[in-house]
Amino acid sequence: MTDTHPDGTIAPAYTGRLANDPVPALRLPTDRTDPDAVYRFVHDELMLDGSSRLNLATFVTTYMEPQAEKLMAETFDKNMIDKDEYPATAAIEQRCVNMVADLWNAPNLDATDPSSATGVSTIGSSEAVMLAGLALKWQWRARRQDAGDDATRPNLVLGTNVQVVWEKFCRYFDVEPKYLDMEPGRYVITPDQVRDAVDENTIGVVAILGTTFTGELEAVREITEALDDVAAAGGPDVPVHVDAASGGFVVPFLDPDLLWDFRLPRVKSINASGHKYGLTYPGLGFVVWRESQDLPDDLVFHVNYLGGDMPTFTLNFSRPGNQVVGQYFNFLRLGRRGYTDVMASLRATATRVAGRLAASDTFDVIGDGVALPVVAFALRGDPGFTVFDISHELRARGWQVPAYTMPARAEDVSVLRIVVREGFSADLARQLCDAIDEVVTSLRGRDGHSHARAFAH
Repeated sequence: MTDTHPDGTIAPAYTGRLANDPVPALRLPTDRTDPDAVYRFVHDELMLDGSSRLNLATFVTTYMEPQAEKLMAETFDKNMIDKDEYPATAAIEQRCVNMVADLWNAPNLDATDPSSATGVSTIGSSEAVMLAGLALKWQWRARRQDAGDDATRPNLVLGTNVQVVWEKFCRYFDVEPKYLDMEPGRYVITPDQVRDAVDENTIGVVAILGTTFTGELEAVREITEALDDVAAAGGPDVPVHVDAASGGFVVPFLDPDLLWDFRLPRVKSINASGHKYGLTYPGLGFVVWRESQDLPDDLVFHVNYLGGDMPTFTLNFSRPGNQVVGQYFNFLRLGRRGYTDVMASLRATATRVAGRLAASDTFDVIGDGVALPVVAFALRGDPGFTVFDISHELRARGWQVPAYTMPARAEDVSVLRIVVREGFSADLARQLCDAIDEVVTSLRGRDGHSHARAFAH
C-alpha cells in the first residue's frame, strides 16, 4: 500500500522511516512527521489493546449510534464551563439535568423552568459522588454548629461493597468511613446494620442501586424506614444518598414502581453515570438533589448568562461539552419507551446467560441479571481450578471477564462477572457461553459434555 504526495512522489506506508527507526517514546521527536504516517503508527499500536466490545468487565458504554458519534465529534472543542460562549451547550446540559431529575421523581419540578431542578452533569459518577458527599458534610456541619454541638468528627455509613471513590471521598475530605461488612451469601447492607451504625456524627448513609460486585440493589426503602424509626425515637435524623451509578438508568424503566428515589423523603441526593446505562461514551455523570435547600448555597457558584442565573457546582473546570450532547441525543432518540426496550433486551440476554450457567454443574449464580443486566457467578465446590484461571483462559480467546474476591468478611468467595451492555448481542452471549464451556472442559483436562444450549444457533 502506498500514498501519493501532492508533488507526485510515492510515500511507502510501512517501509519508510517509521518502520526502520524507533519513534521516541519518552521524549519529543526532533523533527516533524507526516500526519498520515503518525496516524498509522498510533493506530497500529492501539491494535494491541483489547476489544472494547468484548470487555465484559466494564459497565461503561462501548457502542453508540453513528449519528451520536458524529454530533459528539462536532462538539469536542466546546468547553462545557464556558457558558457565555456556548449557551446552547449549557442549555442542553440543564435540559439533561431536568430530564434526569424528572426520571428520579424529584419534587417541585416546573416543566417550563430549567432551573427548577437542582443538579449538574459531571465527569462520571466519581465527581458526582464527591459533590454529593460534600453537600452531606456541609449540611451536617451547619446543623451541628447551629445547635452549638461539636462538628469536627463527621462519619459516613456505607457498605464495604461501595466503589472505591467513596473511600477516596472519605480520605480526601476528612470523613470517617463506618463500613458495614458483607458475609458469604449476602453482598448488600441491611437496614439493621444501618440502624445500629448511625450516630449524631453521621453525615449520611450511602445505599447502592446496583453494586459493582453482583449488580444487586440495596433495599433503599427499608433503609430509609429504619432511619425514620431512629429519628422518631429521638435519635439522629440522617439523610440518605443513593449511589445509582449503575442502576439509575435501568430501574426507572424496568421496575418503575420500585421505591428507591426522591419519592422517599429521606433520599436527599442521587448520582448516576450517563456513560453506563445512560448509553453515552465515557466521561459523563449526573448528581441531582431533592430540592435546592439540600445543596448548601456556599458550595454553589452562580453564572449569569442569557439573562438567567445558572447555579454550578463542580470540582473540575474545563471539560468538553460533547458528552452532554451525546446524552441529549440519546434522550431524544430513545425516550422512555426506547430506554425501556433497550434495558429489557439487555436483561433478557443477561438472564439467558445466567440460566445457562446455572444449568451447568460447574457454577453457582450469585447475580442473575434480573435487577441489572449483570451476571456474577462462582465455582461450585473445588473443581481443581479457580475463577482466575477461567478469566485468564477467556482473555486468551479475546474475552475480558473479570475475576475478583468479594468485600470484607466475604473475601473467601471469588466470582466472575459479565456486564451485558448495549452492543452485546444475544449471539455474542451465546459465543461467550460456548467459550466458557470450552475453557472449563480444557481446565478439567478431559472431554466433557457441553452444557444445555440456551441460545438458538
